[in-house]
Amino acid sequence: MMGKLKETQRKMEETKLRMDTVLIDEQSNDGALKVTITANGKLKSIAIADSLLEDKEQLEDYLIVTLNKAIEKAAKVNQAELDAVAKVDMPMIPGMDEMFK
Repeated sequence: MMGKLKETQRKMEETKLRMDTVLIDEQSNDGALKVTITANGKLKSIAIADSLLEDKEQLEDYLIVTLNKAIEKAAKVNQAELDAVAKVDMPMIPGMDEMFK
């Protein structure tokens, strides 16, 4: 059982590293702001339309909303991947199956 746990831990670490290569794209409703982050939540790029540069408050609002949406998506992708590894590779311990619902 310890070997299985170590194997699962190794796969979890590999999955976390792989999530650095999974990109999540998000944009504002009008497309004036676009961001890309990794599934681990690391910001990779921001593209801002010139029109947003004229209104600091609007730009700040767009950044907050768009980044939060991207972070939420990334967290869901990350968690789904880690849950999949854990569910497949972890030995079922009585009562533990409730954790994976």
